[in-house]
Amino acid sequence: MKVKRIVTNIKTSHIEAARKFYEDVLGLDVLMDHGWIRTYGNDESMRVQVSFAEQGGSGTPVPDISIEVDEVDEAFVQMKAAGFAIEYGPADEPWGVRRFFVRDPFGRLVNILSHKS
Repeated sequence: MKVKRIVTNIKTSHIEAARKFYEDVLGLDVLMDHGWIRTYGNDESMRVQVSFAEQGGSGTPVPDISIEVDEVDEAFVQMKAAGFAIEYGPADEPWGVRRFFVRDPFGRLVNILSHKS
């Protein structure tokens, strides 16, 4: 058996609230919409990954979701402009990423990051 994909499911009674954060700002596409569930994503090829942590690094809380982007500073500007609460960063971390933490519309702590070259 081989794991092919891992999906994060966030319980909400306000599915439409995801649009501004995940579609408008982060640019994800609606891959599936059955009314009771809407899935956002893209056609990027990714490694399957699940992380378990005692803390989020640099003494931060453990984020609920980590999203890697190509331009973290651009994502930061867009999140602030859209009115989302930034809780950490942006910061250059000693393990080679630049990142910030933001709350999504459902209160989930999201780690937005880019790997530094």
